[in-house]
Order: sequence, then structure tokens, then C-alpha cells
Amino acid sequence: MTIPNDVKITPELVAAHGLKPDEYQRILDLIGREPSFTELGIFSAMWNEHCSYKSSKKWLRTLPTSGPRVIQGPGENAGVVDIGDGQAVVFKMESHNHPSYIEPYQGAATGVGGILRDVFTMGARPVAAMNALRFGEPDHPKTRHLVSGVVAGVGGYGNSFGVPTVGGEVQFDARYNGNCLVNAFAAGLADTDAIFYSKASGVGLPVVYLGAKTGRDGVGGATMASAEFDESIEEKRPTVQVGDPFTEKCLLEACLELMASGAVIAIQDMGAAGLTCSAVEMGAKGDLGIRLDLDRVPVREERMSAYEMMLSESQERMLMVLRPEKEQEAEAIFRKWGLDFAIVGETTDDLRFRVFHQGEEVADLPIKELGDEAPEYDRPWVEPKVPAPLSGGDLPNIDIADALLSLLGSPNQSSRRWVWEQYDTLIQGNSLQLPGGDAGVVRVEGHETKALAFSSDVNPRYCEADPFEGGKQAVAECWRNLSATGALPLAATDNLNFGNPERPEIMGQLVHAIKGIGEACRALEFSIVSGNVSLYNETSGRGILPTPTIGGVGLIDDWSKMARVGFAAEGEAIVLVGAPGPWGGHLGQSALLRDVLGRREGPPPPVDLAHEKRAGDFVRELIRSGIATASHDCSDGGLAVALAEMAMASGIGAEITAPEGNAVEVFFGEDQGRYVLTMPEHAFAALAAEPGIACVRIGTTAGASLKLGMARAISVAELKTAHEGWFPAFMGQ
Repeated sequence: MTIPNDVKITPELVAAHGLKPDEYQRILDLIGREPSFTELGIFSAMWNEHCSYKSSKKWLRTLPTSGPRVIQGPGENAGVVDIGDGQAVVFKMESHNHPSYIEPYQGAATGVGGILRDVFTMGARPVAAMNALRFGEPDHPKTRHLVSGVVAGVGGYGNSFGVPTVGGEVQFDARYNGNCLVNAFAAGLADTDAIFYSKASGVGLPVVYLGAKTGRDGVGGATMASAEFDESIEEKRPTVQVGDPFTEKCLLEACLELMASGAVIAIQDMGAAGLTCSAVEMGAKGDLGIRLDLDRVPVREERMSAYEMMLSESQERMLMVLRPEKEQEAEAIFRKWGLDFAIVGETTDDLRFRVFHQGEEVADLPIKELGDEAPEYDRPWVEPKVPAPLSGGDLPNIDIADALLSLLGSPNQSSRRWVWEQYDTLIQGNSLQLPGGDAGVVRVEGHETKALAFSSDVNPRYCEADPFEGGKQAVAECWRNLSATGALPLAATDNLNFGNPERPEIMGQLVHAIKGIGEACRALEFSIVSGNVSLYNETSGRGILPTPTIGGVGLIDDWSKMARVGFAAEGEAIVLVGAPGPWGGHLGQSALLRDVLGRREGPPPPVDLAHEKRAGDFVRELIRSGIATASHDCSDGGLAVALAEMAMASGIGAEITAPEGNAVEVFFGEDQGRYVLTMPEHAFAALAAEPGIACVRIGTTAGASLKLGMARAISVAELKTAHEGWFPAFMGQ
């Protein structure tokens, strides 16, 4: 159906565009008249939560975003961090939650496509991808359909485009029943002297449309992404974009070739809100106006209105400000790659955003105010209530071996092999670790020894119980996973997924999580350089678990000394580094309570950031010096699951000393800041621990079974059977 340019503006229409009455009044005051239908759509796109961050902007400003290696922090398509030798890593994480629930394959696929464009728009060639996926409870009637579609969409786009998927997360919880989460991460490599930005400069320069043609797919997508779901969810299907990874691959090559020619002044991906957001951002950042002629925009559907063209989120498109003398050369490059190239406007000096269609001016708006004057709210929030500590002796007498097998075969602790084997993890030939370890690792092409490590982490049940500690823990675990490979953590990107911020208890979760993230990033020197906020993740008033996902990047100077999870040999000492007291024992909000005993009780484990820093620095030094032969951090499932994962990764068993105290607490407690390392016996005998860091020899690698203290031995084969069986059985394969 064609939407006409002329539509009467009514309160109902304003509300349908996600604008509240006071926000609409702000528009009237700003432009001094009633907006046209196209202008209303433009404001709706620019002022929605997805594009303007109007509920979170105040708190995002408190995050640390700079550092000695940071070249570009938040505010561009992606963050840029120096890795030495004239090279930089460019990375970001973005959500595509709502589209993936409505249309799982295309929603996930275009989420991958969008994050890849964010990276190569900066001039970087993508080298790695990750995804953090969260679905409803396994027995919900829609969960298997969503898992199947989302995983196929991620793989279908990433595999075809040709980027390795090196890591990620998959979790299940009833709180995601009506609102799955799909967070996509991408990283690329660029030369530090060839980074491209979206800030336009120069008056009277051509504004060029590049890539695929514009259609009606995704019209209103950004507005839809800033709204709650209800029973009318199926009606939103037309707002989901449709992706073409082969076109995007051509767009990548054409853009990098054009960038190398010196023709590009500014470039912006057409992502959320499409042509509207890209044009406004380019002009406003450069203190310039933009004039667009929509009759020149390449389209693939007939009789498209100005409203549809401005709000379409058709994929694989870019907007560029070009050096006029390079116009013919630029067009030849894009035609060679089979892509559209059209001059659709020019930069102006009047700070106006003017849009023409069929000889009529359909929009004339102040360009700076479209972004700068977007509403910014200091929403009311309430202090989250932290659960009372677990009472002593409140645990049943459970069998350690049986509990471990139950955990390994549970939906949230089982192997994700079924998922990652559908992704091409080895394409480009630089991947050094398969998914399933602490972090994905990719060689830096053009350098003999250098590698990058990537991890994505958050524990939503911690964040619900205590958003502040949960936010700290998400950062600390990401930092720890990078350190466990031997990588120096460089910087992070965040993807803050929450419910409706207009509810004070939800806003309280967001505020405290950001406070925790900020405190951890400062203590660990782990700046946030890019990110995304996804709010209104609710269906019929029921919100998701607070899920502030952290994606981190680390640098390995010599990948030949990189650590792996699997035991390296029999007869080596197993050493627990960083445990509080004897070995640990915090069971509040643990996987054991939730997945084996069906209980969600107690506060999450506290995070001592000074301890995290000391322990991580110490472990990295042991890895770099060659003392540590294997390394794994302790997280979900505690020490028992960490040891089982190390045994399964190698096929080598272990005998663990009977601990002092309650064995259930010791083996399944989730105390933070701990690593399990292996090393030769003589190396442990000579080991000099740093002050304040406990290094306890807890056992020996041996045989083909895992024996935890006094519990019965479990063969590694039995561990693998439990661990590998759940996902294929769930998916019916």
C-alpha cells in the first residue's frame, strides 16, 4: 500500500508514531507550525528511544569512554582502539531484538548486516563477529521456532558475507518468552591513518546514495524497536528489514576501494531510520544543512511516498559526502560492483534539512535541533531491593557428581556446539580458537605474532538480584575471559537491554547497572568506546531480565603463548588462583540453585574490582611466561563446571583434593575473580604468588575421569554425553 505525502495530523496519528503529547508540542514550538506527514515521520524516527537515547543519555555520560589507546569513543558508527604498528581495531555491539522476535531469520540476519556495516563504514575490514542470544523457557511453544530462525539468520548472513563467528552466548529464561534478545557484535581492522567518520564538511558538495535500492521493508522499524509488544505483534511484521549478504559483501569491497581512492569526505551507514538518520547525522555533526531530492533515490518499488523513502530501512545502503572531482571515479567503482550510485543532494550552509519529492518541498526542518533538541529525560527511579543472604544450612544434601551432570545437561549450561557449528568459525583462515572457550581469538593479518581476543558476557539473574553488582560482574567477567587467554583487555562495547524505563523500578535497574559498569570499567581500565541501548523490551507489561551485555576486545602480543581451556597433559598441578578464603562458596543466585534446585535466592556474588585487577594481571603474566599450560575462569556453575569443561576440552581427567567445609558450596559457589590454571609440578613449587592473591594447588590432571573430592568419579565420556546431548535433543536433531 502506498502512503500518500499528505495525511492529516491527528492526536491518534501522533501517538501511533510513538510521540507523546508533550513531545509533539515541543515539535510545534520548535518549527512554529504543524509538521507535514513526512516531517512527523522524521521527528518520530529521530526522537524515538532507539535513535535519541532520551531515557539513558544522562546516565551514559557517566561511563568512561577515553583512554591512551582510544582513537574514537561513542558517537560514531563504531569505536576505534589503537593496537600498535599503525593498526586499529574497530568494533561495536547492537541489538536487533524486536525484529528478531517478529521475523527471526530476517531480524537476526539484518542485525548481523547492520553491525558489519557499522564497522566497515569506518574504513575497517571485518575480521570477527559474535552474538549474544537470549530466548524464553525451552518448553514455551515459540522458543524452538525462535532459536531455529535466529541461529539460521545469524549464520546465513555472516557465513555468506564471509566473516568468522568466533564466540557469543545463548541463554534461556521464562522472562524472555515474549521478547527474545539478539545482540550482534562485529570487529574489524583498519590503519590508524585511514579511519573514516560521518561528519560532513564543505558547502555545496554532493551527497551520494550508495548500495542497494530502497524499498518499503523496515518502514518505521526504529519506532517499532522503541515500543512494547502486545497481542498485535504479528501486525508489525512489515517493519522488519530484509537482508542480502551478497550485496553487502559487494558494498564492503566497493566502499574500501573508494576510501582508498581519497574520494570520501564523510560516510554514514543507513541503519535505523534509514535515509533520515544518516543524512541528519552527517549534516548536524558538520554544522551543515542537507538538501535531498528523493526523485533521484534508486527505488525497487513503484509509487513510493516521501514518507516511505525517508523511513525505509532497506539494507545494504550508505550515504556519503564526496569530493566533486572524484565523482566519475567513484561511480565507476560502484557500477563495477553492481551497486547503485546516485547523487541525491548536496550540503548547504543554512543548517536546514530540506527534502523535495516530485517538485514539492515535503520537509524543511532545523537540522541540529532534530538531534540536539530531542527530548532528554531524567526519569524517576527507585533503589533496587537486594535479596537477603542465604540462611546457613538451607541446602539439601545433594550428590556432587549427580548435581554436576544435571548442570552440564541443563538448558543454560549445556554445550552450544549445535549453535556454533552452524556458523563459519574458520573463514578468513585466522581463527585460533573454536567457540566454547573463554574467548574467541583471531590472528592479526599482516603481523607475525599479534592476535585479538573477543568475549561477550552478562549474567541477567545477577543483574535482577542486584543491578549494581550485576553490572560490575558483567564487565569483570568479560575482562576475566580475555585475560584467561593471555590477552590484555583493551576496551569494551555495551548493549543495555532493559524493560520500560517509564516504570521507576526498571529505570532503577538501568541506573544501577550503568553505575556498576562505570565503576568496573574505571577500575579495570576498560573503557566503553561504543554501544547501544535497547529499552521497552516488554510484552503485555512483563519485562525481560535486565541484560546489560558487555562485549570486550583484548590484545595478545604473541599468539604462540595463548592459553586454552583444555588440560595440556596428565600429571600437572591444578591451581586455583584468586579464591577468597580457602576455595570459595557463594551460592546466592548460582546456576546450581536455579538449574538444579529450581530456586532463585540470595544476592549475587560481590565483585572486588581491585582483586580482579591483581588476579587478572597475575594470570596473564603466568600465561605469557609459559608457566601456565591451560587456563579457564570460574563463572556459571563454579569450580565444578570449570573443571568439567577443562576435562571435556582435552579428554584428560582430574583428581581434586577433598576441600575443607561444605563441598556443595565449594564446588558450585560462584565467587568472582577466580581462575583455574594448570602447570608442571616443579613450576608450582617455584611459584611466587603476588601479595593478596591466593594460589592453591587443588589437584592433579590424571586419567580419563573427573573426581571431585569424596564424590564418585565421572568419566570424561559421561561428562561429554551429558554436556553435548541437550541442544540437539531440544532442536529435534
